Amino acid sequence: MTKDYFAGPVAERYDSTLGEWGDPEVVAATADFLAELARDGAALELAIGTGRIALPLAARGVPVHGIDLSEDMVAQLRAKPGGAEIPVTIGDFATTRVGEGFSLAYLVFNTIGNLTTQDVQVACFENAAAQLAPGGCFVVEVGVSAREPLRVFALSDTHVGIDEYDAATQRLVSHHFSLVDAQWELRSIPFRAVSPAELDLMARLADLRLRERWSGWKREPFTAESRRHVSVWEKL
Repeated sequence: MTKDYFAGPVAERYDSTLGEWGDPEVVAATADFLAELARDGAALELAIGTGRIALPLAARGVPVHGIDLSEDMVAQLRAKPGGAEIPVTIGDFATTRVGEGFSLAYLVFNTIGNLTTQDVQVACFENAAAQLAPGGCFVVEVGVSAREPLRVFALSDTHVGIDEYDAATQRLVSHHFSLVDAQWELRSIPFRAVSPAELDLMARLADLRLRERWSGWKREPFTAESRRHVSVWEKL
């Protein structure tokens, strides 16, 4: 991911567009799950953004280091209480390295899909694994791709979200129509849809093995009906 799709006004409005992912209960469940995996070690957040997860995780006593491409998103993090204390490296999270020995690396909210080729997604797994201590875990939260070519994923008076999916290429484009200052604005972001099985293969290439997979942060069972998954791979 080399283009910053979250610059300027997008970063400024980002937290207000999170929907259910901004719900305090969802955030708390996410931070609790990750804190348990981090144990007494440090965590690395790939695509730290505005600190939605990093700040509550740090508040649970876990040292967090972040990587993010968008300086504007990180500026939003810095403006929040405690945000200035979290070290962040500006760079592409698929390749940027900040150290070794992390107990946990994590990538949430569908962001693995922002890497739009298989090669770059594989590189992300390798990058995460290289920065983990033996026995450390890499966590990815991502939706399970819908099979229909068009799917409405958000619908309100001020925001309409439509996913456009091409099964032949695994290309997915999320179109966001947002009402801003009485005018509708369109923002389209490309993704690469990826199945749980393909992610498991990427993990194997990086010497990671699947430890657990759930359909949510409260460890709900993952089934054929699940629309997303939280997967945990462990470094061998």
